[in-house]
Amino acid sequence: MRKFTCFLILLLTVCTLSAKAYTTPDRNIPIDISVNGSFIKTDAPAFIDYDTTFVPIRFVSDALGADSVEWEPGSATATIRHGNLTIEITENEKYAYVNGVKTALHKSAGIYGQRMYVPVRFVSETFGATVNWDATYYTVQIQKSGVSVDSSLIDRRYTTDEIFWLGRIIEAESAGEPVRGKIGVGNVVLNRVNSSEFPNTIYEVIFDRKYGVQFEPILNGTIYNTPSNESIISAKRALRGENTVGESLYFLNPRIATSNWITNNRTYYTTIKNHDFYL
Repeated sequence: MRKFTCFLILLLTVCTLSAKAYTTPDRNIPIDISVNGSFIKTDAPAFIDYDTTFVPIRFVSDALGADSVEWEPGSATATIRHGNLTIEITENEKYAYVNGVKTALHKSAGIYGQRMYVPVRFVSETFGATVNWDATYYTVQIQKSGVSVDSSLIDRRYTTDEIFWLGRIIEAESAGEPVRGKIGVGNVVLNRVNSSEFPNTIYEVIFDRKYGVQFEPILNGTIYNTPSNESIISAKRALRGENTVGESLYFLNPRIATSNWITNNRTYYTTIKNHDFYL
């Protein structure tokens, strides 16, 4: 039975995963952690620091079946136990102890925002898992046979398919727009999903034809273009609840719009660069 001592107030993290597009710390890149194909919940964000992605180990350990994680504040050391395996990791040390054997870390553990982070590939592979980096969807993929992730640990906010289609419509509608504008386009789609006036899935909202085609990229085919990294990141930020346009259900570029229906019938909310957003 898994036990986490002291509620693991200080969280550990793992990873030595390459992220080619980013060489400096960036906390605005929404990184997911999946274990055997399921996104897992965390209460501290993973982040990229130079060539290393850091992820919260408490939840990874739980998902992989750790028996306990204990925190010793005096020595700033976390101890993870998993069957006959014991891992000890100390803040600011570039090594850990595995069953008493000193083992090098790619990067040292550190405390950020009252959370302790360490390279996760080390921890996951020490658990007998494999780790891969999905550079398209910014996801740490951990696989371990014989492990079934408890349903209470699974993050069901969104799926890879939803990131895929939201990223595509954001790219098609707002290439060249600032990130705030890209997130705003994502917000409009998600607001429609949550509105009784529109279909209730991202895909169906994008391809909705009830009152005619809703988004021009459906007509001109740009919906099928490959989204940029920025569009994928914007999609994930919108899916995680970031909002720049309130409850807006519509947007347009007034310089190229061929219809006045939105401006004549909806309430103006805000403008972000080339797009006006309406409720």
